[in-house]
Amino acid sequence: MTGLLTESEAVDAAEDAQHGPDRRGDELPAELARRQTRLVKIREAMAALQTEALEAETERRARMAEEAKTPRAPRDGRDAFAPKPKAQRNFTDPDSKIMKTADGAFHQCFNGQAIVDSTTQVIVAADAFAMAADCPLLAPMLDQLDENLAATGTAHEPGAALIADAGYCSEDNIQTATDHGLDAHIATGRLKHGEPPEPAPDGPMPDDATAKQKMARKTKTEPGRAVYARRKAIVEPVFGQLDTTQDTRRLLLRGEPAARAQWQFGCAIHNLLKLHRNGGLALIATR
Repeated sequence: MTGLLTESEAVDAAEDAQHGPDRRGDELPAELARRQTRLVKIREAMAALQTEALEAETERRARMAEEAKTPRAPRDGRDAFAPKPKAQRNFTDPDSKIMKTADGAFHQCFNGQAIVDSTTQVIVAADAFAMAADCPLLAPMLDQLDENLAATGTAHEPGAALIADAGYCSEDNIQTATDHGLDAHIATGRLKHGEPPEPAPDGPMPDDATAKQKMARKTKTEPGRAVYARRKAIVEPVFGQLDTTQDTRRLLLRGEPAARAQWQFGCAIHNLLKLHRNGGLALIATR
């Protein structure tokens, strides 16, 4: 009982030092405390949502025009260039987005990305994005990988395997991996827990098969399965270590640049720990 009281007093003292003796720490920000300033912030948020919706729809239509496709009007009859009825903007950190996380809940987040070396579990590229979807992020991550390797005067082996889950699967990403000199092994679908993988189909691949169909065949072959199975022992443990050791699941800084810096800082700590535990620091010190 004495220990609990001592701990409570220490927590109270720390909170008083951080927030002040007469504040709880969960008060409204100054700009939202008064009605007039609150209305200003709400109008700014609505204008930002309008701008984001306009830019997103304009970009979408430009992409469709390049593919000779005609955009369809929204089914609910709303203006395609206006924000969706459920569009939201966070006052605390407008750069962050609402994303569905691994626990099935929705949180205000950034999407931390990492490319991991298969031998050392060292992170060779890391970034954070204000985007829930993984698919559009593979290209910038591979660009960063090339930049990082060039900066250190190294390069990956020609045809090195790139292993990624189904969230990264697209025709463009398969081609992007090839353009970077990598042998892509990207899952084309998700299996339920305990569900056995489908056998590889017999017979030759049709001449008109798409890149995704070829990838589906590739990852169902025995060699393809063996390569993809290594993903569980390469990248998943790294994200587990980042969550538990560096506590990177919670970012303390606001804004995309600051979130990116904190995520990359956590990844750098992970790499230093890997280096230390493999005797790397001692080897450097003796040179």
